[in-house]
Amino acid sequence: MMNKPLFIIAIVLIVVRRLSASSATEIIISIPDQTLAVVDSGKFIVRYRVSTSKFGNGDNVGSYQTPLGMLFVSGKFGDHLPAGTVIKNRAPTGEIIAVDAPNRDAIVSRVIWLRGMERQNLAAHDRCIYIHGTLEERRVGRAASFGCIRMRSGDVIALYDRVHIGMHVTISEKAIDELLPQEKPTLLSRAD
Repeated sequence: MMNKPLFIIAIVLIVVRRLSASSATEIIISIPDQTLAVVDSGKFIVRYRVSTSKFGNGDNVGSYQTPLGMLFVSGKFGDHLPAGTVIKNRAPTGEIIAVDAPNRDAIVSRVIWLRGMERQNLAAHDRCIYIHGTLEERRVGRAASFGCIRMRSGDVIALYDRVHIGMHVTISEKAIDELLPQEKPTLLSRAD
């Protein structure tokens, strides 16, 4: 007999795959390039600089690493909050802090909660792996987080508005140019 929690996860994954099949928009994150890109129907839309874990890649509980592989957006928190609003346990605290405030490392502005879809990242949701805003914007573009994907507040707010529950998120050790769809040549772009 199948383990009840595993059965529930399997059902959730089937439902998410069906929901996301109707939308081809996805997020792709390159660890070596510290870059997040949004792709829609195989077409590049936008890219942002990010910060992944300073402890490397993985999904062990307590590792503070960034999980790899295919995940999906399982929750969104922070609708209409001002940039810099501190979010704790996925709820605003009411405090608003300036960018690069000394001795502060809070989750701010928006939270996009991720859930793993593969054996290598099944702990991501319970580990509270998010895409979220950071006060430490000076560190965006290099590995500096405790497992989450950090973004500048303005960028995560813009991304948040494009994201929907069920959207696929791929986190990879490949370069972003290897992960993005290649533009197909047309007669208009032909060079003889």
